[in-house]
Amino acid sequence: MPVPALLPDLLSAQASAADPNLELALRVLPALAVILLTAALCGRLATLVMQPRVVGEMVAGVLLGPTLLGAVFPDAQAALFPTQVRPVLYVLSTLGLTLYMFLVGAGMDHDARAPGELRKASVLAASGIISPLVLGGAAGLVLWERLSRPDVGRLEFALFLGGALSLTAFPMLARILYERGLQNTRVGRIALLSASIDDAVAWCLLAALSAVHLGGGTGDTLRTIALAGVFAAVMLGVVAPLLRPLGRRVARTGHLGAGAVYVVVLVPIVAGWITDAIGVYSVFGGFVAGLAMPRQPAFRAALHGRMMDLVSTLLLPVFFAFSGLNTHLGGITGGFALLAFALILVLAFSGKYFGCSLATRALGFGWRESWAMGAMMNARGLMILIFINIGLAQGMITQELFAMLVLVAVLTTAGALPLYKLALPERLEPADAEGAQKPAPVGAATGETGFI
Repeated sequence: MPVPALLPDLLSAQASAADPNLELALRVLPALAVILLTAALCGRLATLVMQPRVVGEMVAGVLLGPTLLGAVFPDAQAALFPTQVRPVLYVLSTLGLTLYMFLVGAGMDHDARAPGELRKASVLAASGIISPLVLGGAAGLVLWERLSRPDVGRLEFALFLGGALSLTAFPMLARILYERGLQNTRVGRIALLSASIDDAVAWCLLAALSAVHLGGGTGDTLRTIALAGVFAAVMLGVVAPLLRPLGRRVARTGHLGAGAVYVVVLVPIVAGWITDAIGVYSVFGGFVAGLAMPRQPAFRAALHGRMMDLVSTLLLPVFFAFSGLNTHLGGITGGFALLAFALILVLAFSGKYFGCSLATRALGFGWRESWAMGAMMNARGLMILIFINIGLAQGMITQELFAMLVLVAVLTTAGALPLYKLALPERLEPADAEGAQKPAPVGAATGETGFI
């Protein structure tokens, strides 16, 4: 056995006689160190080739899985990620996802400032949902017999695949717009508003699919959906007004005090626990908790300033690594698997890119702005990884389809910024947002070109 693989075993063996908790710690901490170092290195390499840092971090997770580390150094991978470590990584990744989706929800700006803006954003959002949902659903109907689990119905499988392809990485889109000062332009406001509608619909679809899959019967399914609806209504109708004084206080002082931090951490954790208990996964609770947060720009900036660094630097790389441990790219071999992956990738790209581009053009924008919009809306990033990890954890998809969709996430995210720059070079970008105040977008604290 190689020395790197032997060292954790020696340390844990010495500790186990004294304290089994110390043994677990001595196994978890090296795994975390390797995850963070790999994520930092791959993220840096991604930025050097003009890609968002998230692309490198997504690749880092895959490299730590069976595709590379497990294939080349199986003993080292087994020593770094033994069976007893993986539940800890799962808990940390779930906590990270819940808090990250909380920050995504808190960062969404639902205000339409110009007449007709909400209508245009709704049209764009509908095109970004319907086209990939229909194309992905059609592919799901065709591929169901070969790629689905035996206990998943054809319609459920088709809706899951279509829903996964309909996602847009809202914070990545926001980051591109904020970096270029376009968040207050006509195209920027409509893009942000439509992406928030797009993702909210996709998460509601996933909540419904989870309820159907785990419900065990029509009555249980309807009960779960009803409880999720009651939960959302209580959060937005009762909890949100109770939090408004907190938002006003933070807006006056410009920072979150210790008491306020306890509140904004406890709310998404409790919300995630409640939604887990009713059967619709904790990230849905975190997302709705974020929507219930005060909407003042100063509050949102202070919230992201206090929480985003920790969540994105420590917890999300753990999620990428946990996803990578479940990604077996070696399984995408043979004629049928490669054709199925190519079909899903083409439909994922074309559904979003052409659907959103043509809809934007129909709304009166120029062709360059339209193609740029299609490029931004086509990025899926972390959002699709969250979506498919929930599907894998709940037994809605197979390892093979999971690996295909991980590659779809990486490739569509990697293509977003180059396609945007090709369609709308900096010299041609609208300049009507100059001098506008720029509140920190989701992911701003991490320095990415777009975190998800």
